[in-house]
Amino acid sequence: MTGPQPEEHAGYTPPMPPERPEGLSFLRIWMRARRNLFAALPRKLYRAWLTEVRTPFYNSYMPNQPDLVRRILVERPDDFPKSDVVRATLGDLLGQSVFVTNGEKWKRQRRIIDPSFEGGRLREIFAPMLKAGDDMVDRLSPLATGQPVEVEFETSHAAADVIFRTLFSQPISTDAATRVFHAFRRYQTAAPMLSPADLMRIPDWFPRLGPSRWRKGRAARQIRRLLMAFVEERRLEIDRGDAPQDLATAIMTTRDPVTGDVFDEAEMADQMAIFFLAGHETSASALAWALYMIANVPDVQDRMAAEAAQVFNGETAAAFSDLRRLAFTRDVFRETLRLYPPVPMMIREATCPEQMRDKDVAPGSPIIVSSWHMGRHERVWDRPHEFDPDRWQTAAGKKCGREAWIPFSTGPRVCTGAGFAMQEGVLLLGLLAARFRFTPVEGRVPEPMAHLTVRSRNGIWLKIEKR
Repeated sequence: MTGPQPEEHAGYTPPMPPERPEGLSFLRIWMRARRNLFAALPRKLYRAWLTEVRTPFYNSYMPNQPDLVRRILVERPDDFPKSDVVRATLGDLLGQSVFVTNGEKWKRQRRIIDPSFEGGRLREIFAPMLKAGDDMVDRLSPLATGQPVEVEFETSHAAADVIFRTLFSQPISTDAATRVFHAFRRYQTAAPMLSPADLMRIPDWFPRLGPSRWRKGRAARQIRRLLMAFVEERRLEIDRGDAPQDLATAIMTTRDPVTGDVFDEAEMADQMAIFFLAGHETSASALAWALYMIANVPDVQDRMAAEAAQVFNGETAAAFSDLRRLAFTRDVFRETLRLYPPVPMMIREATCPEQMRDKDVAPGSPIIVSSWHMGRHERVWDRPHEFDPDRWQTAAGKKCGREAWIPFSTGPRVCTGAGFAMQEGVLLLGLLAARFRFTPVEGRVPEPMAHLTVRSRNGIWLKIEKR
């Protein structure tokens, strides 16, 4: 357990969600959860090793003790499959994708998908990622006037561009890609990360009323129609033998080594939806929070800019091998993912009786693994709520990282695109730091909220100037 913060370590503490007052009724907690799930969670979760939440419907558990989390995610993942809550919340978009399935169906999907992210794939996708980054710099340059800019929109645009260039060899500026981008924006604003109704296991036949649910469903249907058109066109290109050698082609032509089959068009549309959701939403969220934090810590920003200037110097094009020279930028991005993990909670379900510390966990109980609380746990990390990229070069920081840094999950269900996301984040963050200076806007402090990803309720506003 860490003691009080030493005076000499006092540093920048970025925004935290509003705390839940003590003594609220179940109805008031429900209403707070509908507005912002974080605001319904008690402060004690940042110190508890295991929390039991009793409701009129079921008991759920949140383990924050590293060995308990390891049991669930690494040692016995088949005993703790993904909860149907995720499918109920996001199934209209994700269908039967690798993100929501379990058992043999999930294992088959991973056997087909994983090879496309192995070997030299990160080297191959570096060039389209860099081109998307250069285009992002060009879009931001006219906005670099020192006036407030809402950067979440800009990072969303950049992340979507990366996805389309690496998946389908198309820039976001094409008409179809633009329509998918805006449909995802509508879905993101209408869809919660977790629905309180689904968390409480209200039956599917019970009507969920409200305009946001209607907007969410309509956006999901539009996205899936657009993605299916991409998939069908790519299948024709593969059959003709003139398909680009990008991620979509790699995945669609990979055969399951056990059964010998490939994804059909409907299955591929499911996978495209989660690739876009994970690769777009999570990267956009992390990049926006990283920019906000370096804007508030000028010395960190200046160190990043000096490092990045050696790579993005305008004299020679950056190469894949140059990424290793962005070591401090990588630590800034790691620290961002610790404080603002894009997917803050993973919902599993116990399939057999389980003993966790002093609690008897019944089969069917939801198990909530919170990367948000693990990354900020006050009995694990030193100065857990403080932004300090240098912690990653200390022995204590590295140890905590191995035990409690899980923004991409861990174990067999670790995110397939973790390497993709880290490369994208470091590359885009380095490009931005090399070209621009970011400063905060007085009076505009973002409020973290749990939506599809950890976003700001009121946007992330910064002033941008050219270096």
